[in-house]
Amino acid sequence: MSTDFHLAHALLPDGWASNVRLSCDDDGHICAVTSGVSAQARDTRLGTVVPGMANLHSHAFQRAMAGLSERRGPGRDSFWSWREVMYRFLDRLDPDAVEAIAALVQVEMLEAGFTAVGEFHYLHHDADGTPYDDPGEMAGRICAAANTSGIALTLLPVFYRHAGFNQTPATQGQRRFLNDPDSYARLMERARHHAGPLPNARVGIAPHSLRAASMDDITTILPLAGKDPIHIHIAEQTGEVEACLAATGQRPVRHLLDHQPVNDRWCLVHATHMDSGEIRDLAASGAVAGLCPLTEASLGDGLFPAVDYLAAGGAIGIGSDSHIRIDLAEEIRLLEYGQRLTHRQRNLLTRPGTSTGHNLFDACLAGGAQALGQPMGRLQVGLRADLVELETRHPVLTGRRDDALLDSWLFAGDARQVRSVHVGGRLCVTEGRSLVRDAVELRYANTLQSILEGWSA
Repeated sequence: MSTDFHLAHALLPDGWASNVRLSCDDDGHICAVTSGVSAQARDTRLGTVVPGMANLHSHAFQRAMAGLSERRGPGRDSFWSWREVMYRFLDRLDPDAVEAIAALVQVEMLEAGFTAVGEFHYLHHDADGTPYDDPGEMAGRICAAANTSGIALTLLPVFYRHAGFNQTPATQGQRRFLNDPDSYARLMERARHHAGPLPNARVGIAPHSLRAASMDDITTILPLAGKDPIHIHIAEQTGEVEACLAATGQRPVRHLLDHQPVNDRWCLVHATHMDSGEIRDLAASGAVAGLCPLTEASLGDGLFPAVDYLAAGGAIGIGSDSHIRIDLAEEIRLLEYGQRLTHRQRNLLTRPGTSTGHNLFDACLAGGAQALGQPMGRLQVGLRADLVELETRHPVLTGRRDDALLDSWLFAGDARQVRSVHVGGRLCVTEGRSLVRDAVELRYANTLQSILEGWSA
């Protein structure tokens, strides 16, 4: 692990700076930052560097089914029909497969500029729904993948009990997800055991959704979070909003805000469908809205009301969710472009006279770090030395500096402009490629050949 870096150009909390010397301690946290200084002999020299981004929402196993649901069924296709394909696919997964898939997902995240991931992990049990001898077997495989890839992990074991509002019994397709509060407490204990040896791990809780976890259950499991993050899917589809209204008389975000102590430890994933009061009060709560633009587009969920939410001072972060693609730049680009298509204007998610890319990048850095409880998001003393070096020789970035360079990456580029990545001062990606990609990719390929044998759409 390197302890001293010299950055030719870097995005610091107060703006761009040149000739930045950055030192980190044995735990990979930054202990000194000085700009306008020369490199010393043993410094690791990097070019243009931005802080590593948090990917706040991941279902790792879904990466392996990307592209397998693009066949229209006999009726109306939606999230709900996609979900049936997903249930069939996950029936084929064992712990070895989950680890192999998660490792590739994390490698691809690192190569895109993500240095931490929130794994919203709900595939807990064996194929017939029987718990493994170790209730945290699958959680342990996510941790093993993070140990291989080097990414920082916030593990979010999911509490899932019901198929719908009013405690509708779970379906056969959901059998691998299910726990009651007692078995969930055992799962959390084992998840923390598996995550313990990792250098940058946190373990939070994740009631899956208001349809899968009753309000009483959420209240019961809430103490298991301790001081760690709390994540929940909410208001992703209009069907969910209608079902919540029918069952409770309230919209989902309103129902949660009125019945739980939502604060800055919470991340409400998607929150796509909110009325003006929900927008105002979610923003005021301090919670993070976890946005996954590519997945939300893939599933036909709808568009998050970003203009109004950011105007109200709300916090946001980004995730790649189902991993239809893993690309930091494209997630941020689609977040802005969705608003442009809706409002028929440009550069909506920033203030007059400021860079859209810089504003959104800063917002997602801050919100992602908060949502994952990770000490990251800025190159400053006390935070982890997560460094993403951009390839300024790439045609997309040629001749650009400062905000023009960041805008060009986010609005005209992709993962190919990421040259190197350090997590806590430890090199994970060089020349655009993870140090462990070859082995991880080979294992993934062998795994997928077996999983997809005999698969039909």
